Amino acid sequence: MKSFARLIEELDKTNKTHARIAALCKYFSHANDSDKLWAIAILTGRRPKRPVTTTLLRTWAAELSGVPEWLFEESYHVVGDLAETIALLVKGEGSSANRSLEAYMQDIISLGKADEDRKKAYIAKVWQEMDYYETFLFNKLLTGGFRIGVSTKMVIRALSIHTGVEENVLAHRLSGNWEPGSISYQELITERDLDTDASQPYPFCLAFPLDDKAEDLGDAIDWEAEYKWDGIRGQLISRRGQWFLWSRGEELITDKFPELASFALLLPEGTVLDGEILPMMDGKPMNFQHLQTRIGRKAVSKKLLQEVPVHFVAYDLLEWKGEDIRARPLAERRNLLKNLVKDLDHPRLLFSDALLFSNWEELSREMDWVREKGAEGFMLKHRTSVYQTGRKKGDWWKWKLEPLTIDAVLIYAMAGHGRRANLYTDYTFAVWDGDRLVPFTKAYSGLTDKEIIEVDAFVRKHTVEKFGPVRSVRPELVFEIAFEGIQASGRHKSGIALRFPRMKRWRKDKPADEANTLMDLQAILEQFGK
Repeated sequence: MKSFARLIEELDKTNKTHARIAALCKYFSHANDSDKLWAIAILTGRRPKRPVTTTLLRTWAAELSGVPEWLFEESYHVVGDLAETIALLVKGEGSSANRSLEAYMQDIISLGKADEDRKKAYIAKVWQEMDYYETFLFNKLLTGGFRIGVSTKMVIRALSIHTGVEENVLAHRLSGNWEPGSISYQELITERDLDTDASQPYPFCLAFPLDDKAEDLGDAIDWEAEYKWDGIRGQLISRRGQWFLWSRGEELITDKFPELASFALLLPEGTVLDGEILPMMDGKPMNFQHLQTRIGRKAVSKKLLQEVPVHFVAYDLLEWKGEDIRARPLAERRNLLKNLVKDLDHPRLLFSDALLFSNWEELSREMDWVREKGAEGFMLKHRTSVYQTGRKKGDWWKWKLEPLTIDAVLIYAMAGHGRRANLYTDYTFAVWDGDRLVPFTKAYSGLTDKEIIEVDAFVRKHTVEKFGPVRSVRPELVFEIAFEGIQASGRHKSGIALRFPRMKRWRKDKPADEANTLMDLQAILEQFGK
C-alpha cells in the first residue's frame, strides 16, 4: 500500500505524460503480481462498490479529529475534496506495517457486508495507522472518487513498456468484464482472449474534432461521411448463442436495452457491431433526455419500452464469423455490414448510410439540414482506414454543427473541487423574464485561467447572499452560453434544459439588461427542440 500511495503521489505532482508513464513503469517493475493487478484495475476504473456512505465518513472523521461537524463541513468546502479533508484532519502516525494493496482492497470488499460498528472501528484504526498520503489514497478507494488524471491509454502504454506486449493487444485484453478476484495478472496480460470470455469487446476507435476546413483533408472522393447521431456509442457482440452490449465507457448495458435481443440473437456467430444506440419514434430520433431515462433504471418497465423504443444504428463491423477484421479497410468492412443488415432485414437494426457528395462544398451545404435530421453533424472516415485503438489523428474526424448560443447573466457561484477548491468556478446563469432573472442552466468550463481569477475576484467583492458554499452575486456579468441541444423540462424553473452547456465567451461588451430573455430561449426551443 505504501508503494502504491507513493505512485499516486508522484502521478498527482506532475501533468507531464512522460513523467507519469515513467512513474507507472517504476511501480510495475517492483510491485508483486497481485498488487499490479489491483493497481491496473483501480487506474482503469474497476473499483469495488463503496462500502460506506460519505455521510458516515464525515461524521467519524469529525469525531476522531475532535473537530465540530460544522467546522468539518466548512473545512470541506475550503479544501474541496473529502478524501483530502479527512487526511488533513485525522493526522495518522504512519506507523502501520507495509500491508499489500491487495490486502487493503480485500478489506474494503469485505467491509461492504459488515455492520456499522465494525466499519467504524476498522476505518478509524486505518486512519490512525497511515500517513497523510496513504490516508488520502485509502479514502479515495473507500469513496470511489478516484480521479488523478491518468487515462487507461497511459496505463496501457506503461504496461507495454514493462511487459513488451503491444499496446493494441493489451488494450483488447484489458477491455470488457474482468476483475482482480476472477483473473491473475499473468492471465490478464498474456493469456486473456475470446476463448475465455465471450463478452469481451474491442477497444473503441475514436475520432478527433475537425477544427480546420474539411478541404484540408484532401480529395473528398477518398472520404466517407455519415450523420453523427446523439445517442450512446455501443458495441454489440454475438458469440456462443449469447449477446452483449457495451457502452464506450466499458459498462455492460445489455439488460438496459432488452428489445435489441430480437435481432442480436439472429446475428451470425462471432459478430461484433460498432454503432449508436438511438431512441426513435415513427422513424425520427428522439431527444437524448429520453435515452437517459432508460440508463438510470435498474429495471426497464413495459411502459418505458413503449415510450422510449431504441434502435441500433450500425456503422462498423469489427468481427465477422469469429474473425477480427479491424485491420481490413473501412470500405470493405462497411460493405460486409451493409449486406448483413440488408439480409437480416430487422426493424431494430439500421445501417448508417453514407452521404452522397462529390466535393466538400456539397457536403458543407448538407450541414444546413443536420439539425432537422436530429443529428449533431458528420463523421468523416477515410475509405482505406483500419479500425484503430483509441483516438488517433488522421483517419476519423467528427465535424459538428456550430453550437446554439444565448447571452445570460451570472447570478450564483460556487467554489470548484480539487485544485480549484479555492476559486469560484461553478456558475449558475439566468435570462430575463420581464424584470426578473430566471435561472436556466449551470456551466463550469470555457474560461481561461486568467478569466476564472477575474470572475472569482468579482464574486468575492460583489456577493449579495451566502447559502452554504453558494454565493449569489450582483447580476452584472454577461456570458455567451453555447450548447448542443435544447428541450422542455418540468424540473427547471425556466421549463428548459440545455445539453452540454459551456461558456463560449465573456461578453464584457454587453450590460446585463441586454442579455437574452426567456422568450428568446423558448423561440430556440420551438425551432431546434425535439
